[in-house]
Amino acid sequence: MARITVESVVTAPIELVWDIYNNPEDIQQWNTASADWHTVNSKNDLRVGGQFSNRMEAKDGSMGFDFAGTYTEIIPHKKIAYSFGERNAEVHFAQKNNAVVVSISFDPETIYPIEQQQAGWQAILDNFARYVENKV
Repeated sequence: MARITVESVVTAPIELVWDIYNNPEDIQQWNTASADWHTVNSKNDLRVGGQFSNRMEAKDGSMGFDFAGTYTEIIPHKKIAYSFGERNAEVHFAQKNNAVVVSISFDPETIYPIEQQQAGWQAILDNFARYVENKV
């Protein structure tokens, strides 16, 4: 099955984009696909072999899950690769003029439709871009 890719352009310095993408306190602020969900806890050990975990919950308390994985490659300000379960993902950061293009490619799951997965990941990345730009 082909990978899904989402991308967003963030008008901010690459150092800030990188830091906010990886800082657990910031992750808890931007890591949501919709207003009725939130990330209540985030842990991030950003190194090859290090692990991350983001606890995502519905605000009404009806459900929640841990999005967790292990880093497989880190190139500061350029690339983060990780595995989560049997799936893999790569995040690329590319400086373009006064902005950073952030793209995420990931292996889709088989439970939810491709379009739903793409829309969810895109919504999270768009929230990230807005959050970073409000910090500039």
